[in-house]
Amino acid sequence: MQPTMTLTDNAANKLRVLREDEGDASLMLRVYVTGGGCSGFSYGFDFANEVNEDDATFKNQDVNMVVDSLSYQYLQGSTVDYVEGLEGSRFVVKNPNATTTCGCGSSFSI
Repeated sequence: MQPTMTLTDNAANKLRVLREDEGDASLMLRVYVTGGGCSGFSYGFDFANEVNEDDATFKNQDVNMVVDSLSYQYLQGSTVDYVEGLEGSRFVVKNPNATTTCGCGSSFSI
């Protein structure tokens, strides 16, 4: 069965570097959705040390990404990547469920 969310190799590699910088090999990437932003919902990223009871976990080799159940309903089928470009370096979500996104790609609507 295919995972319903994907953490790209670029994102996993960046998370490995961040874990080393923090000196904590147990750090995971938490991806979540909040209300707000110019398109209705915003993506958020944070570190997590624990998996909560309602979290879904997705792996890329030795790196874990966790998503709470409320956010997961909006993120199913999404890919989380790490990009470096003119706008800076950042984690991004490629969400097939989003019907519109803002110019910076950090908010969306369904």
